[in-house]
Amino acid sequence: MRFVDITNDIAFRKIFGNEGKKKSLISFLNAVIQFPKNEQIIDVEITNPYQLGKLSGGKSTIVDVKARDEKGNEFIVEMQIAEFDFFHKRILYYTSQSYVSQIDKGIEYSRLKPVYFIGILEFEIGQNLNYLSRHKVLNIETKEQVIADVEFNFIELPKFNKTIDQLETSIDQWTYFIKNAENLNLIPEDVKDEGLKEAYIEADKQNWTKLELEDYERASIKERDDIGILEFAVRKAEMKAEKKGEKKKALEVARRAKIKGMNILDIIDFTGLSKEEIEHL
Repeated sequence: MRFVDITNDIAFRKIFGNEGKKKSLISFLNAVIQFPKNEQIIDVEITNPYQLGKLSGGKSTIVDVKARDEKGNEFIVEMQIAEFDFFHKRILYYTSQSYVSQIDKGIEYSRLKPVYFIGILEFEIGQNLNYLSRHKVLNIETKEQVIADVEFNFIELPKFNKTIDQLETSIDQWTYFIKNAENLNLIPEDVKDEGLKEAYIEADKQNWTKLELEDYERASIKERDDIGILEFAVRKAEMKAEKKGEKKKALEVARRAKIKGMNILDIIDFTGLSKEEIEHL
């Protein structure tokens, strides 16, 4: 067996956004949200299903799957490979939009259903040492949850370092699959969950069509390009800031040398500044 990289745009949506293979998404949602036994998700409707040939040209920094369960609860599952400015504001806005769009103006508020956001991140946020964190609106003093309709869950992949022998829960097994499948060649023996088994089988390249594999490779190239562009922008900004700092330091040295009466040619030689820059000090 040769498994795909689950964080890839095409792979992520094929596994979690496949209308014909909903068992995997149901299993994953139950593992993350941890509903009580009698309230677990039985069925989901995927509201933005995976469609081959329409995904490889999209953004690879954020990939999402949206679903609704039999009770009307809404779920947003996102894969994010790079951190960006206003990350938390975008998530709050995006989740709020899903909540607000459930009803038209004037419709009864009682029809609003909870929205659960699940972010799978290839970077770290916050100070929590656990790889899985759950965020709700709580009373600071009593920890009472009066406002209960919006919940944010984050799986921070860099914080997940468990080996296959250390997996204790369903979410441990799912996170291990998401982070490590690409480097495995067999389905782990202790995988009993049918939804997770289905995900492993779906992730096996032998079960992919030629067209799917081509889209998968294109998405991988685009992801690397996007990361390269981002890293170049960061390096360029750092170099610019460093150069600006060096220039500021040279100007200050030149100013002091000029006050002490040093020859302007010596100042030019010492600081590398131009004659005009020194004369303007």
